[in-house]
Amino acid sequence: MLRNSIFVFFLIISFVSCDSNRVFDVYKPVSANGWHKDSIVSFEVSPPDSIQAYNLFVNLRNTNAYKFNNLFLIVEMVFPHGKTIKDTLEYRMADPSGKLLGDGYTDVKENKLWYKEQVVFNESGAYTVNIQHAMRENGKVNGVVNLEGVTDVGFRIERPLIK
Repeated sequence: MLRNSIFVFFLIISFVSCDSNRVFDVYKPVSANGWHKDSIVSFEVSPPDSIQAYNLFVNLRNTNAYKFNNLFLIVEMVFPHGKTIKDTLEYRMADPSGKLLGDGYTDVKENKLWYKEQVVFNESGAYTVNIQHAMRENGKVNGVVNLEGVTDVGFRIERPLIK
């Protein structure tokens, strides 16, 4: 019994220490029917300090039901005092043969997508990050109503790696 407890303790310690640059890392599930075009996934973040620079990522979990080679996102950051920055971003989600990119051994792939680099949160207080998909099918004006294959949307803040 004691041997098993010690093993579990060291397993947890090694898992946590492998990701020591993580400051914030949260996923939120989207509807089982697909990520609706009007559904905004929001994260409230209170950065630990206002001096250090951080790298920001959008994380995404998707299955083989994701049928596009790319992904368009609208990411909005709302500062504590009301300032807003909104970006339209495009990410490659599959290689030229159509094989989905990302990490994972099952049909669920996890993608860590760059959002911003060397960001300093110089206002104290809570920031809100809103993420919405902006997918369109070729030749169609209206957006994809329910983006199938996306299971979870996440947001991550990391301390930059020291070189």
